[in-house]
Amino acid sequence: MSILIVGSFMMDMVIQTPRAPKNGETIIGLDFSQYPGGKGANQAVAAARLGANVQMAGKVGVDPFGDEAIAVLKKENIDIQYLQRDYSHRTGVGFVTLEENGDNRIIVIPGANMEFSMDDIHAIKEGIAKSKLLVLQLEMDMNMIEEAINIAYNHHVPIILNPAPARYLSDDLLKKIAYLTPNETEAEILTKINISTLEDVKRAAKILMEKGVENVIVTLGEKGALIVNQDGEYYIKGYPVEAIDTVAAGDAFNGAFAYGISQGKSLLDAVAYANIVGALTVTKRGAIPSLPTSIEVENFINNNNTRSTMVSKFL
Repeated sequence: MSILIVGSFMMDMVIQTPRAPKNGETIIGLDFSQYPGGKGANQAVAAARLGANVQMAGKVGVDPFGDEAIAVLKKENIDIQYLQRDYSHRTGVGFVTLEENGDNRIIVIPGANMEFSMDDIHAIKEGIAKSKLLVLQLEMDMNMIEEAINIAYNHHVPIILNPAPARYLSDDLLKKIAYLTPNETEAEILTKINISTLEDVKRAAKILMEKGVENVIVTLGEKGALIVNQDGEYYIKGYPVEAIDTVAAGDAFNGAFAYGISQGKSLLDAVAYANIVGALTVTKRGAIPSLPTSIEVENFINNNNTRSTMVSKFL
């Protein structure tokens, strides 16, 4: 069985700059690059490069960016039988401002991504029912996303929801999610808790668990991740690296986490593995071009002796 990722493809236009301009300010940038990306495609490629069997569903335009999307996914051996072309809307694009310290700000124009509809998700109902995991984000039509969750839930397919870009999610939806993976900002938006400490993260995660989420995994960037579920609270350490570009770090985590769960890893081991993949991603530029292979991850683990030091439990 495959991991099925219903998600977006974007062409990222990346402007490198010493810092983001202030309101009304013009500054001279450093460089411009164009990379394939989008949360769905990033997560699909991240999982596939690690060895997962991946299918991707979504929609791209009939344009050069759409052609590149198909070429990129095929090259990564991702099953694209559920990827559609839209003759009326362009392929989605993302405009990324990348600062010298690795921080980024992103504006997304979803384009054809938003045209993947309720009818389209019903058309792949059988594929959802047969999948090992369903992975979703929030860069597409929300009604379609909710229906995809309902279909998977009714067929007992575990759901990983990366709630990005963050928005209000009903308790009825949250109780169907096996794994919710917000970052700190998204956890703030979902719970309305101001997060500045690890204790704040724990409080927000507990609120989400009380709403019905089975496992809440809050990603903390270079600091690692926090898991909260009925068994307790677990802090999974991060790995300090020299960050060049933080674009796609969260997507790398989610793709790697999906891979780990699909391979039967324990929740803690899957998160620890995903932390490493996220760390390696920020050491390269671009979204899809930065995603590591299984060999790169294994080399990192062996060279840094991380196997026995990845997990700790709050007492």
